[in-house]
Amino acid sequence: MKLNLKNPLVFFDLETTGININTDRIVEISYLKVYPNGNEESKTMRINPEMHIPEESSLIHGIYDEDVKDCPTFKEVAKNVAKDIEGSDLAGFNSNRFDIPVLAEEFLRAGVDIDMTRRKFIDVQVIFHKMEQRTLSAAYKFYCNKCLEDAHTAEADTRATYEVLKSQLDRYPEDLQNDMAFLAEFSSFNKNVDFAGRMIYDDNGVEIFNFGKYKGMPVAEVLKKDQGYYGWMMGNDFTLNTKAMLTKIRLRELTGK
Repeated sequence: MKLNLKNPLVFFDLETTGININTDRIVEISYLKVYPNGNEESKTMRINPEMHIPEESSLIHGIYDEDVKDCPTFKEVAKNVAKDIEGSDLAGFNSNRFDIPVLAEEFLRAGVDIDMTRRKFIDVQVIFHKMEQRTLSAAYKFYCNKCLEDAHTAEADTRATYEVLKSQLDRYPEDLQNDMAFLAEFSSFNKNVDFAGRMIYDDNGVEIFNFGKYKGMPVAEVLKKDQGYYGWMMGNDFTLNTKAMLTKIRLRELTGK
């Protein structure tokens, strides 16, 4: 099924130094930009993460320190990546929980101001898990009747994710709408305030904490009640995006704006 697009949709996949969204870095990024008229553009690039790639990660994606030592850093390509995805919605496989937060962190480290809050995020893995409960390789076999060659390479995973989403729309016409706003809503477990999901919106649109001793409580109420909690979060291992959104809420409450 041809995707019904109002904006370009960028399917993307990251290979990284590990799975910690706070500290791990991108070593490869691949994206496939699909335009409303059906035209496609693709790009894959390796990135020097400026840190050692652990052996256990290299064994998965096949990228070692030597492979990226002469590659550009993310800071060097960040503006070009931002330009490529400007005005586009984003899609991936497990992207809402991993790829989107990691990409947001890399942009923040690079000092590139990109507003990702206006995008629609479509997570093909969530759609798949809600329907079938499998992995990407199994999804590709199930929906497309193809074997995923070169799994855990960013380019192969990106293309497979695009094909799986189109097949999902064909398979579930009564459950899924060929509409990016619907798919973004359907493939989200929560409406996140920050990309890591440490804070989410409740049914009334109020920001609440989604972890720890204040889970389920309004963020503004906690910051007023426990004034040291803001400092604790800012000094601990939370993502830059989480800290930025927490600061935004705090300033709003202090200034009334």
